[in-house]
Amino acid sequence: MRKLNIKNVALAVTIAVTAAGCGKFLDVNESPNQPLVADVKLLLPSGQAATAHVLSNQFGITGGIWAQYWTQNPFSSQYRNNDRYNLQPSTSNNSWAILYAGALQDYKRVIENAGSLTQHAAIAYVMKAYTYQMITDAWGDVPVKDALNEGVSLNIPYQSQKVVYDSIQLWLDRGLAMLNPASPNKVGSEDVVFQGNINQWIRFANTLKLRAYLRISAIDGTRAEAGVRALAGKPLLASSAMIQYATSGGNENPLFSEILGLGRTQNLVASNTFLDAMKENNDPRLAQLYTKVTWDGVEDTIVGGPQGDFGSSPDFDYSYPSAATGGLGADNNSALAPVVLISEAESYFLQAEARARGWFTTGSAQTLFNDGITASFEANKIGSEAAAYIASAPDAQWPGTLADQVKAIITQKYYAMNGWQTFEAWTEWRRTGYPDFFTLSVNQRLGGKFPVRLPYPETEANTNGSFKDVKHRPNSERLWWDIAE
Repeated sequence: MRKLNIKNVALAVTIAVTAAGCGKFLDVNESPNQPLVADVKLLLPSGQAATAHVLSNQFGITGGIWAQYWTQNPFSSQYRNNDRYNLQPSTSNNSWAILYAGALQDYKRVIENAGSLTQHAAIAYVMKAYTYQMITDAWGDVPVKDALNEGVSLNIPYQSQKVVYDSIQLWLDRGLAMLNPASPNKVGSEDVVFQGNINQWIRFANTLKLRAYLRISAIDGTRAEAGVRALAGKPLLASSAMIQYATSGGNENPLFSEILGLGRTQNLVASNTFLDAMKENNDPRLAQLYTKVTWDGVEDTIVGGPQGDFGSSPDFDYSYPSAATGGLGADNNSALAPVVLISEAESYFLQAEARARGWFTTGSAQTLFNDGITASFEANKIGSEAAAYIASAPDAQWPGTLADQVKAIITQKYYAMNGWQTFEAWTEWRRTGYPDFFTLSVNQRLGGKFPVRLPYPETEANTNGSFKDVKHRPNSERLWWDIAE
């Protein structure tokens, strides 16, 4: 990982170019028969930055609210529709544009123009797979074939989510086949995730394959089991894959950048859903994830509100997301919060689930479960307190049946993802139904149902002739792999 040096102006260019109806990004292919090395070395980090921007900003905010880490501050109003489960198609326009016209176009051009820079192309394949998983987990059926062929057609077909997931594994296989730590054509600091460490990219790709196979475990268990078994013995992440940011120069954490753009208005506050669960476990991570306030005469208290209760007028202060997660508008240290693509804790929890299911045959599921908890405590800079928590917290105890083990793993994964992996936490809740203590938003407008997808963007409805095949769908309509009760 390294601090991001590609200016956020690249994202602004992406949005402006897309709005103007032109697919070119930075116009780097003026001479396609003589691609410049500099093009590839600029496009790779630009793509990584675009993927991380959406993951932390648009997806991160909605994910944080729908995963019930955060709720709308009653003293402000920016995300009331998120809390109502009432997002409109237009809210998806920018995130769709940044991912398709920005990130995916950048990865495509890296692959096409890499020449001898095979390791850059390999990383681009892996990041393409990662980005498409974000896209399909948000919207379901999405364009893949011809989606990045600019100007070919105004009728870009939508592929089923099953096809998208098959494609994700294909791109990961291609990337893994090309990744070679001994390659003479090195990747340098332009790789803003691992600074060109190819061994880490191999671990990342294998871990992403594991995540993608487990995602389909309920809908296609045979394929999932075969894919996971094929990963046995392969190197997996033992440290977090993330991008670091800076406090100035347009290189701030994307969530904090959003807050800055709103004049530092503190829209996000702690949700009682998460607080109540953590307090029942006497979880010390709580103090690292939220600010402390004085409540009912008691200082240094963490106070939240009921999910979606933004119509109330409390006479006390709520706790805010901490600067460590990028969500504290008054603290410039929020700019330094990383965007985590896959955390060390997530890697261990994925392995724990695979072992609990019997799809990995070595190691101990309980040990991997404990390793995930410990990694989360270390990420919150309180690693020395992990052992006591594991020994005493009700939700840290290892149960006897597979169903209860999966519940324990996903619940602890949920605790670990607060702030840094909110979209993934919401996605895993959709896959498994865990944690099982979510409450409906006080002001929900979805007929008593939880939101399980993002709305397709209005721009697709207006410009893609194939949109009639998917149509706008209610936020309560489940995705292909989502069959959790």
